[in-house]
Amino acid sequence: MMAERTSHEAWHELAERELKASPDDLVWRTPEGIDVKPLYTEADLEGIRHLGTLPGMEPFLRGPRATMYAGRPWTIRQYAGFSTAKESNLFYRKALAAGQKGLSVAFDLATHRGYDSDHPRVEGDVGKAGVAIDSVEDMKILFDGIPLEEMSVSMTMNGAVIPILANFIVAGEEQGVAREKLSGTIQNDILKEFMVRNTYIYPPEPSMRIVADIIDYTAREMPKFNSISISGYHMQEAGATLVQELAFTLADGREYVRAALAKGLDVDAFAGRLSFFFAIGMNFFMEAAKLRAARLLWSRIMAEFQPKKPSSLMLRTHCQTSGVSLQEQDPYNNIVRTAYEALAAALGGTQSLHTNSFDEAIALPTEFSARIARNTQLILQHETGVTNVVDPLAGSYYVESLTNELAEKAWALIEEVEAMGGMTKAVASGLPKRMIEEAATRRQAAVDKGEEVIVGVNCYRLESEDRIDSRDIDNKAVRLAQVRRLEQIRRSRDDARVDATLAALEAVAAGGPGNILEAAVEAARARATVGEISDAMRRAFGDHTAKPEVVSRIYGKAYEGEPEFQTLAARLDAFAAVIGHRPRIMVAKLGQDGHDRGAKMIASAFGDIGFDVLAGPLFQTPAEAAEMALDAKVRVLGVSSLAAGHKTLLPQLIGELKARGGHEVIVVCGGVVPRQDYEFLFEQGVAAVFGPGTNVLEAGRAVLDLMEGKLRNVA
Repeated sequence: MMAERTSHEAWHELAERELKASPDDLVWRTPEGIDVKPLYTEADLEGIRHLGTLPGMEPFLRGPRATMYAGRPWTIRQYAGFSTAKESNLFYRKALAAGQKGLSVAFDLATHRGYDSDHPRVEGDVGKAGVAIDSVEDMKILFDGIPLEEMSVSMTMNGAVIPILANFIVAGEEQGVAREKLSGTIQNDILKEFMVRNTYIYPPEPSMRIVADIIDYTAREMPKFNSISISGYHMQEAGATLVQELAFTLADGREYVRAALAKGLDVDAFAGRLSFFFAIGMNFFMEAAKLRAARLLWSRIMAEFQPKKPSSLMLRTHCQTSGVSLQEQDPYNNIVRTAYEALAAALGGTQSLHTNSFDEAIALPTEFSARIARNTQLILQHETGVTNVVDPLAGSYYVESLTNELAEKAWALIEEVEAMGGMTKAVASGLPKRMIEEAATRRQAAVDKGEEVIVGVNCYRLESEDRIDSRDIDNKAVRLAQVRRLEQIRRSRDDARVDATLAALEAVAAGGPGNILEAAVEAARARATVGEISDAMRRAFGDHTAKPEVVSRIYGKAYEGEPEFQTLAARLDAFAAVIGHRPRIMVAKLGQDGHDRGAKMIASAFGDIGFDVLAGPLFQTPAEAAEMALDAKVRVLGVSSLAAGHKTLLPQLIGELKARGGHEVIVVCGGVVPRQDYEFLFEQGVAAVFGPGTNVLEAGRAVLDLMEGKLRNVA
């Protein structure tokens, strides 16, 4: 060790001469609170206990399988779904023929929230950000010609998880595949929904019962099917640091295990069917280390429950490259970003992977962009040699040190959650949600200030952007087709049988004997719709409504002493003096889009700048948003759109404002909006559109310009 210290001192002196400054100045303080040094040595491995472990053996840090990709590469499982079941089926077939190995179904927001396509609240959502599924008949079309006894199917579904899984089971039966032969995964991770994604339906307690009933049913009836995919992905997408993503995801997993045990299940009966889902962002080595740390910590957590099977200690995971790292500006850069993220996932040891298409910051992916995303994985598997060696990063001074530090920091946060009484109580307190939103706001400030470089966005930006082709879904046509199918189903079914099965389901949900999923399968066989099954449970459980809360003094604090921020704040103060009060802006979410990172970010930052901000609740109709805005006497109504509903919902909103005499309200829009849609929105009366990558201070200046212009025109 003396030699080590001597050599390190010599390096320090050499580095200092090169830099003409201390190499300590090169230390990178990450958002996770980890100090990344410019040099790692053998000394950094002192005290790390996981060194020397092997893949396929406890604690499984180096992988759940002994041979990992050398024996079998990860599964290429691309997440996709759009428009109708027929269109999505054609897309799946082409992808499978081109080398994809598993299916991952994206459902539209109406389905996520348990509404049939003919419900008035989902007019702008049907078929837009996923496939519309209203009944078993849609599910049968979705998998037509795809042998479910051979194909692993992953379904991202949480709110309406009961009717969707029930429909899948019945569709398999009617394809001739018994439920015990079905393989795949249902997400079924409701705690994450209450934290970040917001596609919930019922309150937390009955939602946890649903989770437990699904674990119970699948353990008995579907031995090849993963009953839950515990997701950190949406946490990172909402702004969580990697430590937060790691800790809250594993704490969620611990809570679900306890819920299953409370049902009387043996841990070994279901532990092997639990899976995880992580995001892979641009911090390359830390993302790889995160997956290794996750396996280490999960084995520690599962050991608490004293399983008899070693496999019950394994963490199995699917990963997806980051959506939030994709940029509208210079979008072909996204191909490179996704490739690096995919490599990090592979080096971290994922079991399956989705790679995002480069155009997803703009619109739904085209077949062209989806092919590039899929081929990114095929090239990794077949051309780079990364599959030849198990856990090739093992032994790296940096990666092993990083794995250990991530594990320690995440464990400390897991223990903090445990001290609160577990994740359900922590979620109810709002702690995880608040921590994630604060982290997201800090990062946005760092990007806006240029402290975090995003190539093509805040650095090396193009003078002009070439238009790229994007997929556009005719929402009206899709909805009409779904409504016609619903009408046909309702005409042809036995209504008495439907009513009886729904009544039985409601009775089980209300506390009667039986399993909720089991009862729902009977209702699906009778051709009860997704909305009807969801409503039967709504009558027993009620709806969950979240009160919007916005963090403060995070964005503004990052700009303390900055002239740019102070100048804008002073301009706003001067405007407030003229009108006699702080100008009020409402930030709204329309339709069933629960992704509220952008809306919360704007609300928080604009509040720090000096606006009087009203954060509207999730899932408003245009009429509800217009009424709320006018009652609150707002000057500006900003709509956050991330699910492609803008061409339907924005014109409706402006029409509702005008019908109520709100001609003077300035309407602006932000989010994932293709540039070719801007002109359409302007023609409808939208005053400004702020796409992905917009600097928040620039948006603030633009909104203030609009208010000043409106005031001058009135005067």
